[in-house]
Amino acid sequence: MNVQNKVFLVTGASGGIGSQLVSSLLSRGASVAAVDLKEEGLQKLHSEHRNASDRLATFAVDITDKAAVENLPQQIEKNFAPVDSIINCAGIIQPFIKVNDLAYADIDRVMKVNFYGTLYMIKSFLPHLLDRPEGYIVNVSSMGGFLPVPGQSVYGASKAAVKLLTEGLYAELLDTSVHVSVAFPGATDTNITANSGVKTPSSNSRQQYNMLSATDAAEIIVKGIEKNKPQIFTGKDSTMMNRLYRLNPVGATKLIAKQMKSLLAK
Repeated sequence: MNVQNKVFLVTGASGGIGSQLVSSLLSRGASVAAVDLKEEGLQKLHSEHRNASDRLATFAVDITDKAAVENLPQQIEKNFAPVDSIINCAGIIQPFIKVNDLAYADIDRVMKVNFYGTLYMIKSFLPHLLDRPEGYIVNVSSMGGFLPVPGQSVYGASKAAVKLLTEGLYAELLDTSVHVSVAFPGATDTNITANSGVKTPSSNSRQQYNMLSATDAAEIIVKGIEKNKPQIFTGKDSTMMNRLYRLNPVGATKLIAKQMKSLLAK
């Protein structure tokens, strides 16, 4: 897809990869409807893009609220423009603990945001995308969506659900004008831990891993959209672990378990 002059909706738009997706799309001449739970974050985003304010509109919405999401297509079209593409980037992680110790409240929260929030967006916007000359759906999964990560098992399950949902959509929409991609970010330097209300057990854990910047991750995703790539891997770790897990799933699982051991709460 040529993103210039297209209208994109980006969830999780006020920070991390989401905010960088907004920047990347605006720099390419697209218009963006930025969606996030936090009004203050959206205001900051708008102030950072005053030079493109006519191509950026913000909408504070809880994507786990099905009724609110179902009203979004009409709300955005009335106040901004019809949407050509949605990028479901909003997501949270779970506390760094094993399933046996994970509270049901944390499980429900992760599944509602990561899976049901994505599903509500798709169900609400797909009928409208099918009426556009060309449409696009991008769902952001995770490296944890194809590789088991101890201490993030439920998060991984939610992202694996996003992966298979997206791949099913790709097959269902092959004969339509709507393209579909799933993105698999590896370790990325964002504030997802704090935004998820999760404390990292090790204070220096971020220094233990070579993280991709959110800017670079967003650029890779947008370039993948421009090439209509069904799968988009951001970061060398995501690309490498995808190959390794396909060749040797047991070995890959043991490797990631060893690397994550220091993050697991005792």
